[in-house]
Amino acid sequence: MDKLYWLEQIKLLDRAKVGDKAFYLSRIMQRGYPVASGFVISADVLRQFLETLNSSESLVADLPYSSLHLDVANWRQLQQVAGRLRQEIITATVPPQWVSTIFQAAREWQTNYLILRPTLALSTVMQNLGNTSGLLESIFCYCDEEAIARALKHTWSQLFRARSLLYWQRVGISLQQINLAVLVQPVQNAIASGLLYANSAGWKIEATWGLGTAISQGDVLPDTYYIQGDTGIVLERHLGNKMLAYRFNDAAAVDASQSLARSVLTADNTDILAYVLEEAQQKQYALQEEYLQQLITLGNQLMSELGKSFTIKWTISEETPVTPGRSTLANKARDWFPHLTITQVSSPQSVIPNLQFIKGLGAATGRVIATAYVIVNSQHRPEQIPKGVILVAPTITPDWLPLLQQVVGIITQQGGLTSHAAILARELGIPAVVSATDATVIIQNGERLLVDGDRGEVYRIREDRVDKKGEGKNQELNSHHPITPSPHPLITPNLPMIATQLLVNLSQPSLIEQVQNLPVDGVGLLRSELMLLSTLEGQHPNIWLIGGHKEELLEQWTEQIMRFARAFAPRPVFYRSLDWRSHEFSSSTHTPQSMLGDRGTFSYISNPAVFELELTALTTVQKAGYSNVHLLLPFVRSVAEFSFCRQKVEQAGLTQIPQFQLWIMAEVPSVLFLLPEYVKAGVAGISIGTNDLTQLLLGVDREQGQLTKVFNEQHPAVMSAIAQLIQMAKTAEIPCSICGQAPALYPEIIEQLVQWGITSISVEPEAVERTYQAIARAEQRLILAAARQKLE
Repeated sequence: MDKLYWLEQIKLLDRAKVGDKAFYLSRIMQRGYPVASGFVISADVLRQFLETLNSSESLVADLPYSSLHLDVANWRQLQQVAGRLRQEIITATVPPQWVSTIFQAAREWQTNYLILRPTLALSTVMQNLGNTSGLLESIFCYCDEEAIARALKHTWSQLFRARSLLYWQRVGISLQQINLAVLVQPVQNAIASGLLYANSAGWKIEATWGLGTAISQGDVLPDTYYIQGDTGIVLERHLGNKMLAYRFNDAAAVDASQSLARSVLTADNTDILAYVLEEAQQKQYALQEEYLQQLITLGNQLMSELGKSFTIKWTISEETPVTPGRSTLANKARDWFPHLTITQVSSPQSVIPNLQFIKGLGAATGRVIATAYVIVNSQHRPEQIPKGVILVAPTITPDWLPLLQQVVGIITQQGGLTSHAAILARELGIPAVVSATDATVIIQNGERLLVDGDRGEVYRIREDRVDKKGEGKNQELNSHHPITPSPHPLITPNLPMIATQLLVNLSQPSLIEQVQNLPVDGVGLLRSELMLLSTLEGQHPNIWLIGGHKEELLEQWTEQIMRFARAFAPRPVFYRSLDWRSHEFSSSTHTPQSMLGDRGTFSYISNPAVFELELTALTTVQKAGYSNVHLLLPFVRSVAEFSFCRQKVEQAGLTQIPQFQLWIMAEVPSVLFLLPEYVKAGVAGISIGTNDLTQLLLGVDREQGQLTKVFNEQHPAVMSAIAQLIQMAKTAEIPCSICGQAPALYPEIIEQLVQWGITSISVEPEAVERTYQAIARAEQRLILAAARQKLE
């Protein structure tokens, strides 16, 4: 095979044959910089390999000339096609003479391990490929023929991963324009590893103990240095959190009792050991001062070669091998920096602002750029989450709310548009993407992300494209859309009058100031369980009662309700009593028996103590002079349950003032048959909860995002039920509100709601403006239609 090029031999060679990374590495190597040795398997080799594939699959049969026209919006189809393409490559045979040539070249290094780094470029027709970080990853392997063949196929196959195919099509690149070469380098255990990010605004150096895998896998918070690029002065240094380090399997070097063997970015059974660092080492900077200064000097020198913006990966090796036949250059490198070597470099020509790599459901509007904070296991809720991060988790339950106050975005693997993650994000006014498959696997802790809550997309962002002041090409993306502070733009003299009441859904006292001046007629849904979470400090109310803290809890509970009553008086506040499903609270004393748990008013019958305390808090607020608070009972299954609750309400003294109203949530389908009986029993009004009504009518769990097409609040059965409830309420002469997510998610149904005679619509703060305008348009159409009818 004559398509193998040593780094120091690449001079005027066509850059497309060896890719950008290898091209720039070779350039600085030839200037005498300490670059790790390597050779490149050219892009021509991959083309020859693809031409040998023998397949009946139409997409594979004409590789590498296929245009791969795919419907990338169809995520399932994209995954299936990507899987077929990659399987064809991985199961094919690499010609033995190719493998032998690679193996013989690698043997010169006398090393046990190799790393295969994808190095990619476009044809001369399109030079600006962009940074492919996240598309193509490096692969470790043993230095033997079988392992090399496997690793090579795995490296090539990444070209056809789902997110790669998505990217190629989104940026308009055809397969014929892509040149994928593979840089092969020896790799040894490292004392320390890291990255240097350089740009005109300043430099940042990251460092950790052992192999750089710890940083790329997000297992450590690396040591960080901020450098003034022109002078090399260290402006700041921060000791990271480095409990783990990685090294290759060497039983003599690491105590097996301390190591955790696992395969990381390997194409075979190469063991990379993750081992726990000693406490003293954890408290030390991984980059010794002499090597920090060498790295700074090296960065300054590289500016003459690469310009002011570039990124390098560096390693301080335990041993630097001599390459036979190439010892002069290698020795020159070691004369400069005995152990510090550059393993990878990215130049400014290969930078793009963003790269879509995850598609989910847009659950809360807005876009934000921030650092990812990944939680792999939602069962272990963290004690705190850093300020200003994008939280990435499998799922989120209501008791996470206190942790979300300073989060700027949310990504969850599970959940639909009415999941708890979606609802919490909308109330907090932060962008969210839910049902983002494998998000906690694909996204690495500490990555810079763009979350687009409108389109349901997540992008990986190059950090040097967004400066600290948000001034750059991504400026328009550099902030999310929070709840607009008062005065709200809707509050103008020309604001149209509407007859339908517009209410707001709330739970957080911290949002009162921002929301109270919005053009709303009150609070249509005050979610008590979310309001209380910060007060409860992670414990179920039962724990407080059992522990003898009843009076303390009552005092705080009363104060929280009074804050809302005071802020919105004389406008009504519909306080919904506690509605926890048993498995949604980490310290619940109940064991969930079903998906629904013992939620709603049923739990009041089985454990009345908490409900009685809740009623006492409401009575105290009422006696303090606030007559605008009303009670909304959740998830009422039967008239008997309601009657039990009404009796408790009367015993608490809440019905002693005429203004007080006792409502129920209309969300259990039995209310469609029993509403007249509820009214006879004393129900003064209903609020339609479309989230639960939809999942119970259609038999679809609202937390399952993959069933979003089935969980449709516009489904004829759901819309028919809503129309029926409105009509039944009119017949019974009681008010009917709607507080589920349907009007916010589907503003087009508001005209139908108004036409049917809905009394009020309650939405999240972020949806107030568009809902107000939608109500105004709907009412104007009705008035116009009535006027025309009179003229006829």
